[in-house]
Formats: sequence, C-alpha cells, structure tokens
Amino acid sequence: MMEGIPGRELAILTFVTLDGVMQAPAQPEEDVSGDFRHGGWAMPYWDEVMAQVKEEAMAEPYDLLLGRKTYELFAPHFSQAGDDNSEAVVLNKATKYVATNSLKDLDWNNSIPITGDIAAGVARLKAQAGPLLQVHGSWQLIQTLLANNLIDEFRLWTFPVVVGSGKRLFGQNRARHDLTLARSRAASNGVVMAIYRREGAPRS
Repeated sequence: MMEGIPGRELAILTFVTLDGVMQAPAQPEEDVSGDFRHGGWAMPYWDEVMAQVKEEAMAEPYDLLLGRKTYELFAPHFSQAGDDNSEAVVLNKATKYVATNSLKDLDWNNSIPITGDIAAGVARLKAQAGPLLQVHGSWQLIQTLLANNLIDEFRLWTFPVVVGSGKRLFGQNRARHDLTLARSRAASNGVVMAIYRREGAPRS
C-alpha cells in the first residue's frame, strides 16, 4: 500500500506443476474433482520445499485467507497438531478469513467468515490496517482474486512434475498481469521458488 494510506497487501502461496496445475499437491484424496488421479504429486519433494516455504513465506506475521474447501482440509489437521509442529503453531495463531457462503460453523480458532460478494469482502479487508493477507491453496478463491486484480504478490513453487490435466493456477484468467520477479531460488531437488510482484505494487 502507498505510504500514509492504511491497508495491507495480499499474497498467494501456491505449489504448481511444470504445466501449471495446482490441484491436490499433498494427498491423493485431497481433491479428486474432475476425476483427478495425480493427487500427492508434491510429496516426494515435500521436506526440502517446506523448509524453504517456512523461511521465505511464513517467517513474518500474516493473516490467512482461505477458500471453503481448503479450510475444511486444513482445520482438522492443524487444529489437532501439537506444539512440536512449527507450521501448525503459526497457522493456529493466525487470524483465518474464510470465503464461504455455505459453512455455518468455523470451529478452528480465530476463524472469521467472508460471505456474500467475496471480492468486495476481500477488498474491504485489504483496505484495513493489519498484517499481510496470505492465501494457501484455495484454487477457486484465487480465480476470483485474479479476476478482480486483488493479488499483490505471487509466491510460487514450481515442481519438476507434469500431470497433463487438473485445475491450473491461471486456468480461468483472461486478463493480462505484468509481474516483476522479486526473488528466486532453486532447491536441490529441482523445485524452483519464484516470487513475483504485480507491476506497480511497491516492494516491501
């Protein structure tokens, strides 16, 4: 945000295959919609990548912004994890905004629903003072954010895997987005981190 104007930025943190698919990176049963049969494609690379993610994208305070399906996946897993799980500690403490018009009970602590016009709700959040809003997963929500030009930073980890079909990060996007590479880094297992800023957005 511009100096002197209250507000905060929004970043997406996304794992993608070399052919742009972000569907079900962690578990085979994570998201089988569209008869997707390649779930868990990121797991052989997981440990080294997550160490890098924690260093590059989870070290500074942030609030979570999640779609309904990702919330339903994350909530039971992380809410029941112990304090020896550093990722769970961060996520459990964070305020979690959930884009949903169907979930009635948000049992994970510090969870707040965004209902109605999701794009307008996120825009209002961005206009408030507070820490970075960071989206994890949440394919459908990301499509809404892209369509409404609400993403300031793209935090992408590209895996040396080709799956051929599935939900693509930019699958429904029709607009042009000019981005600037802020930093990049390759892991020894072939996964490449690239963090892009939307052109015109000030660098942090």
